[in-house]
Amino acid sequence: MKISTRRLVVIGMLAAISIVLGATPLGFITLPFSPTKATIMHIPVIIGSIMEGPVVGLFIGLVFGGFSMYQAVAMPTSPAQFVFLDPIVAILPRLCIAITSYYTYVGIKRLFKDRDSSKGAKGSHMLASAFAGAVGTVTNTAGVLSAIYLRHGVEYAGKIGIPAAGLGKFLIGIAVTHGIPEIVVAIVIVSAVTGALQKIYNKGF
Repeated sequence: MKISTRRLVVIGMLAAISIVLGATPLGFITLPFSPTKATIMHIPVIIGSIMEGPVVGLFIGLVFGGFSMYQAVAMPTSPAQFVFLDPIVAILPRLCIAITSYYTYVGIKRLFKDRDSSKGAKGSHMLASAFAGAVGTVTNTAGVLSAIYLRHGVEYAGKIGIPAAGLGKFLIGIAVTHGIPEIVVAIVIVSAVTGALQKIYNKGF
């Protein structure tokens, strides 16, 4: 995929948003009942992937993952954050967001390819954006928690003070308490932002 001037601008804009989110409490939200943080930093990755394709999303996902590692070093809020020093935990799932959200969006849009009316096109975009937001969020949550379990399970359980045998149920609990609100927020923001950007571009993605 050619990195055009427009794609470079989009990468720069969304990467800047990711940097602001990562450098402030807005991007990673500390929850009193959890050793991991809720996040909205996956949303620029999803938006970039929908707007300009997975390569753009990969660049923004790399920024997201890099900030996860940076926070684990510079601003740890829990001893369990050591897991984010591992790029398989911090970076790889964030790169996968770009792939899953883009192809979800494209796949849903193709289901509506025979709908030529402007109303149909708008409806297909909203539905595709909503699904892409949900799938991208699930990719992030499931990818990070699975990598923690598979690569650092025993040590992670020790850091948070639970038996290793109970770690699976504990991580499923995090997936529910973090994942569901993050999915709802992603659906709302991704659908609204990409809908507005379609009007600015005066074209579909």
